[in-house]
Amino acid sequence: MERNHSDNIRCMEKSQPEYPEKLKVYDNMPEKLYIKGEMPDPERPCAAIVGARMCSPYGRIQAFQYAKTLAQAGVQIISGMATGIDSEGHRGALAGGMPTWAVLGSGPDVCYPAANRNLYERILRENGGIISEYPPGTQPRNYHFPARNRILSALSDLVLVVEAKEKSGSLITAQWALEQGKAVFALPGPVNEELSKGCHRLIYDGAGLAYKPEVLLEELGINSKNTVKSSEKKNLGLASDLNMVYSCLDLRPKSRDSIMQETGLSAEKTGSILVELNILGLVREISRHYYVKIQT
Repeated sequence: MERNHSDNIRCMEKSQPEYPEKLKVYDNMPEKLYIKGEMPDPERPCAAIVGARMCSPYGRIQAFQYAKTLAQAGVQIISGMATGIDSEGHRGALAGGMPTWAVLGSGPDVCYPAANRNLYERILRENGGIISEYPPGTQPRNYHFPARNRILSALSDLVLVVEAKEKSGSLITAQWALEQGKAVFALPGPVNEELSKGCHRLIYDGAGLAYKPEVLLEELGINSKNTVKSSEKKNLGLASDLNMVYSCLDLRPKSRDSIMQETGLSAEKTGSILVELNILGLVREISRHYYVKIQT
């Protein structure tokens, strides 16, 4: 954990007009909020993206891509800055050209986890904000995190859960959202994966099936047909060998050997193409010699 007192922190009381209207309608909201940076624009839609800390590569990629697509359509992304899904949601929002907001279970000047210091600073640098009900200097406690989730969901117009075990803090956020009358969506995954069970349970219980980002945009009243995917632009004009390798990849990790078998290319040729696609921002090596397609 790290503490930083160098930046200004504002205190908003519930009685003040600056206090978010979205929170004022609920009885269990804090009397005070402590803010570093900016607050979300009340005129723009907000979506919370939450999920497992120990997430899979699939979940990490999906959280990033969903957040980026929503941000490109003008949606503000809110999360909890935890490792895993939360962090990827913040990064995806920033990659989509929008500020993002983190609701912490510590004081707003306490970066937790400390490993997210660069993300913490980037959120502030790119006109987002750090929000907490706890005064400066407050260290994180286990019981702070379930409580902060009510603020996270209240600030949002919908909540997306990306990977969650059957007993997960993300499901607490979903429960708060349902009690607040917010829409809840869950990302489907492999039925045999522990990290998918919480999401599948939410879907079984009536949550929206987030099979593509456009479903969320439609829920928010945004015309997804106007969104142009830059990945489709990048794919235009690719040389035939590059396009062949790119086309055989998807969002599930695939080994270089599998790519060679599908394309019939040599190891040297396949390796050089993968390097080029990586430079173009079309693929990512998530572990040694395992690659996934990036839908930017």
